[in-house]
Amino acid sequence: MTGEAAAPEAGSGPVTLVQGTTFCLSGRSGDIRPEFPEGLFFLDTRLLSDWQLRIDGVHPEPLAVTADASQTATFVSRFRPPGSDRSDSLLLVRRRWVGRGLREDLSIRNHCSDPVTLEIALSCDADFADLFDVKQGNGGHRDAHTAEARGASLELRQRRPRHPRTVTVAFSQEPEWRAGTAVWHTRIEPGQTWECCAGLRVDIDGEPIEPRYRCTEPPTRSLPSRRQASWQRSAPRVRTDDPSLLQAVGRSIDDLGSLRIFDPDHPARPVVAAGAPWFMTLFGRDSILSAWMALLVDPDVALGVLEALARLQGRKVDPETEEQPGRILHEVRFSDAASGSLGDGHIYYGSIDATPLFVMLLSELARWGHEPAFVDRLLPHADDALRWIEEYGDRDGDGFVEYQRATPEGLRNQGWKDAADSIPSADGSLPETPIALAEVQAYVYGAYVARAHLAREAEDIATQHRYAAKASALRAAFEEAFWLPDRGYYAIGLDAEKRPIDALASNMGHCLWAGIVSPERAPEAVRHLLSDELFSGWGVRTLATSMASYNPVSYHCGSVWPHDNALIASGLMRYGFVDEAHRIIGAMLDAAAVAGGRLPELFSGVAREDVGVPVSYPTSCSPQAWAAASPLLFLRLLLRFDPQVRRGRLWCSPKLPEGIERLEVDGIPLAGRRVSVHVDGYGWRIDGLDGALEVIDRPRAPLTAEAP
Repeated sequence: MTGEAAAPEAGSGPVTLVQGTTFCLSGRSGDIRPEFPEGLFFLDTRLLSDWQLRIDGVHPEPLAVTADASQTATFVSRFRPPGSDRSDSLLLVRRRWVGRGLREDLSIRNHCSDPVTLEIALSCDADFADLFDVKQGNGGHRDAHTAEARGASLELRQRRPRHPRTVTVAFSQEPEWRAGTAVWHTRIEPGQTWECCAGLRVDIDGEPIEPRYRCTEPPTRSLPSRRQASWQRSAPRVRTDDPSLLQAVGRSIDDLGSLRIFDPDHPARPVVAAGAPWFMTLFGRDSILSAWMALLVDPDVALGVLEALARLQGRKVDPETEEQPGRILHEVRFSDAASGSLGDGHIYYGSIDATPLFVMLLSELARWGHEPAFVDRLLPHADDALRWIEEYGDRDGDGFVEYQRATPEGLRNQGWKDAADSIPSADGSLPETPIALAEVQAYVYGAYVARAHLAREAEDIATQHRYAAKASALRAAFEEAFWLPDRGYYAIGLDAEKRPIDALASNMGHCLWAGIVSPERAPEAVRHLLSDELFSGWGVRTLATSMASYNPVSYHCGSVWPHDNALIASGLMRYGFVDEAHRIIGAMLDAAAVAGGRLPELFSGVAREDVGVPVSYPTSCSPQAWAAASPLLFLRLLLRFDPQVRRGRLWCSPKLPEGIERLEVDGIPLAGRRVSVHVDGYGWRIDGLDGALEVIDRPRAPLTAEAP
């Protein structure tokens, strides 16, 4: 090869398909090219690194691609035979499904006035590269596997002594084989179509993994299709005169359905993977917050996440993985085992916030009226999590929870902003660890409040008073240590010397969400969050423009994250800043509308007045779970819908922003029934409660240690 570097196909970026722990990244023609971070991945390994179709040695011209659902897409291209009339062409359609393998239906229809004789060639290769090697631009070695063609199939066998993988690609029409390329010679009459189905299956250590989509049965009969259809049927139905809200909610429901993982060992309760393409696995923080946001659609997702995290909760001290008794994991990565079970994976526990968030989600699930037996069964795990907070999280006994990695391979920063440079001071310097983050103290406060409420519901008054006292003490200490009176906002954290880290950042919005902020100081914090320094016009930035480390296209130092904004909007609404919450929700829905209703993991913090569209971030995941779930939390915030089923109450007081006149949400799951909320210019009503709960027509107050 000479000279020019390869460039991606023209268009709006790669096409991502995802189903469970399988995902596929390709160009917009459907081709997978080895020189790019593309491929078919299963259990964190690339099973296809080359999948390119040529007709008479030429790549067809891409025309369109449609994502029919998150796990399937249709690619349409055109090929014009040399010397043909300008109006003559062949139409190539590739329909692809992914799920524990791949199925692709190829069809070429002759729209020429004469018969055509074609050579159709499809290259097939697998480098068996690790997911993160591919992400970093490093593929596998070509000599790492053998290739053997037999009849209508090609077998690619990995050379490794432990748990080798074998990829088998089989075609419905037998090809000729040329060094890993399937070749067909065919004649197509005018108006006729040539068709072929390709199926890919993987074996791990000799054990076959049954693909979800096979050439021998209609795709609609596959298990993922049935699961997705069932998920969508059970989701609440939304009607509104705001097309951007309707589109974003519909996209959210579809994407969250595709991001569910069904553990073979516990298939009844799915969990939510963090996001495609690079994080199709269980994460503690991401999965908890995604499930929280999705309560309005399906509380069972929260139960599945909690049960999975409880099964994998830390039991011993292990510096290499940062496991500690009671600690909730950061992420699971799949091992070589063929089962795909979460329990067979490699687990890393380096998260400072997943553990208190676990307790908060359990309490919220109880408020939604989930079966008490399920919640009560998880209560010992919540108590183990609280013990971790006090025995390991609070490293020096000062009442604050700090992090410092136990191994050089661990994450330097262990909050949700986990990039190495994501916790700067105002002058750009990076503080030394241990670091106590502002939002982590808020989550711990929320966990104490949650445990106090659970104890009250169980009539365990001693435990209620103990955790209420802890919450009150932490709130007072937080106000004393984190408030910067000369700046009028909360520090992002405390450094190793307990000095405030004085950057102006979005973190204090999470403090509003968790309820630790004093009502007296909330207005000043809100003013900063909606200032031009932090609010880009598309959302609240992670770091203010006035900070030395601000960079609008950085990961955590000036970018805009939808989930961050969703939690901030929730905090604003909780403290009574309705117009400000509506402003964030409107900006997020505008950003989603630009991308067909789908919010990405993050996008640039470039101001809306400077560029009329959200500027993308290069490696942003899409779909990504907590971004996908954010519009569902926006929907809940517009309804101001907060149940407390065990005590027989439901706060519901809808408030629509200017520009939305009508909102109807039918089929909200609540304590074994389905309720509906209808809002219009004349008022609102709720149906389906049948007197089971007292409806309180006002917003729920900020979280407090007292149980009202």
